[in-house]
Amino acid sequence: MCHGEESRPPAPPGTPGAVAESGELELRAADGNRVLAYRAVPAEPSGAAVVLLPDVRGLHEFYRDLARRFAEAGVTALAIDYYGRTALDDERGPDFDGFAHVQRLRPEHSAADIRAAVSHLCAAGGSVFTVGFCLGGAMSWAQSAVDDRLAGVIGCYGRPDECRDFIPEMRAPLLVLAAGADALTPAEDAQRFHTELTAAGVQHRFVLYDRAPHSFFDGEFAEHAETCAHAWKQVLDFIAAHSGARA
Repeated sequence: MCHGEESRPPAPPGTPGAVAESGELELRAADGNRVLAYRAVPAEPSGAAVVLLPDVRGLHEFYRDLARRFAEAGVTALAIDYYGRTALDDERGPDFDGFAHVQRLRPEHSAADIRAAVSHLCAAGGSVFTVGFCLGGAMSWAQSAVDDRLAGVIGCYGRPDECRDFIPEMRAPLLVLAAGADALTPAEDAQRFHTELTAAGVQHRFVLYDRAPHSFFDGEFAEHAETCAHAWKQVLDFIAAHSGARA
C-alpha cells in the first residue's frame, strides 16, 4: 500500500486559494459502471483540471484531501476510484484490501472509468490532465496513448513495466516523478523508462529524487518536505506550460 490512514498530502506552494465547492460525485462509465468520485473546484479557476488516479486502495481520504489541495492551487480536481465493479460498497478505509481487488482489474474497465472522468472535466472546458500515484502513476502515463483530449499526463512513483507497451503510441507530454529509493521500482528501471521515452521521441520531463522512498509525496514525512515542495512545483509548472494555466 502507498498512502496509509496517517498520510496527508503536502500543501502546494504559495498562499492557498479558496475552494468554492467540494464533495462526492457519481460518474457512469460507457459500460454502465458506477464510478465513485470526489471533486474539488477552486474559487478562482486557472482553466486547468486534473483527474487524480489513486494508489492501490482506490479513493481513500488522502486523495480527497489532495483534490482540495489542487483546488487551493487553482486547479479543478476530480479523484476517482477503480473498484465499482468488484467492491460491494464505497468504503476504502484501512480494512479495505486493495491488493485483492486490483487483481480483478481489467485494463478496458480502468480505461472506461478514467475516460468518464476526463469527459466530465472536458465538458466544462479548459485543459485536462491526469495525475497518478503508484498504480495510478502508470495508468496516468498510459493515457498519453489512449485519450487525445488530454493536455498532458503526470505520474509519481509509477511502475514503468505497467505502461511500456504504450510508449510507441504516446502523444500527450509526460511528467515522470520517480523515487530513487523506491523499493518497488529501482532507480535503474526509472532511468530506463526515461531513455525509452527519449528514444521514441515522446515529449516528457523526467525527475529522479535520489533519496526519496516510494510514496514520498506525503506531508507527514518531514524529512522529505523539500522534495515534496519541488514535486509540487514541477506538477504546477507542467500544467501551466501545457495549458496556459497560471502557475
